[in-house]
Amino acid sequence: MAYDELSRIPKQQQEWPGRTSELDPQPDHGETSWVARGRLEGKRALITGGDSGIGRAVAVTFAKEGADVVIAHLPEEEEDARATLELVRAEGRRGESVPGDLRTAQANRDLAAKAVELLGGVDVLVCNAAYQMTHQELGEFPDDQITRTFETNIMGPLWLTKALEDELRGGSVIITSSVQAYSPSDHLLDYAATKAGLSNLAVNLAAEMGGQGTRVNAVAPGPIWTPLIPATMPLEKVEGFGADTPLGRAGQPVEVAAAFVFLASDEASYVSGTILGVTGGKPVF
Repeated sequence: MAYDELSRIPKQQQEWPGRTSELDPQPDHGETSWVARGRLEGKRALITGGDSGIGRAVAVTFAKEGADVVIAHLPEEEEDARATLELVRAEGRRGESVPGDLRTAQANRDLAAKAVELLGGVDVLVCNAAYQMTHQELGEFPDDQITRTFETNIMGPLWLTKALEDELRGGSVIITSSVQAYSPSDHLLDYAATKAGLSNLAVNLAAEMGGQGTRVNAVAPGPIWTPLIPATMPLEKVEGFGADTPLGRAGQPVEVAAAFVFLASDEASYVSGTILGVTGGKPVF
């Protein structure tokens, strides 16, 4: 795969939460590039933040590998969610969506119940939904933003995993952490803190749930080209996004999805409590 165009991302901005159709260049979610090998045949997956970006790529590659999929997304992301479901269903797999805001324990319990109802059970849980906004100084971070970031990024995955604990026996939980957990940027202060917490959460949950045969891991992406970038960052940070990595470019969503496919598959049957970095060469340790 050649992704040279991601070394020259131009200035652009969108209204939050952003739309895939407005990205320049267009991201690769594996729609045509992914070569499937049947690694997830018969599995049932719930993916939060599954409408766009990494979440869409995970949904698409999972479907290509044989999984049925439920995606959760914010009501504002309905357009991207519909597009994701079309891609899932084009693979002959079941694809359903559940709109909602996962910032309360009850919302996560409701999502868990709905996913089980739609799929008949959940074998793979992907906690990918996240919120971020950037500011240059500590005093510029609004209190309500900090609360929202922690509720969405940390509390939501914990509540959702707890709600699905029994369903996930013998299954897999995959949490989206970030290179920000290990090399935090000042302008992402609250977001980076939550991602560090998610890495810890994955390790702790692996120890807690291992006795029931549930594997828990995290993927730590580096700079990945998704609608979140132009929708939450200033123009000067969007231009050339990812060019500071050793590989000299941002990553495509499908390049991250490959890690999720591996961790969800039986090929990773002895992998638990690990953080798998997909960072373009930025260190994760």
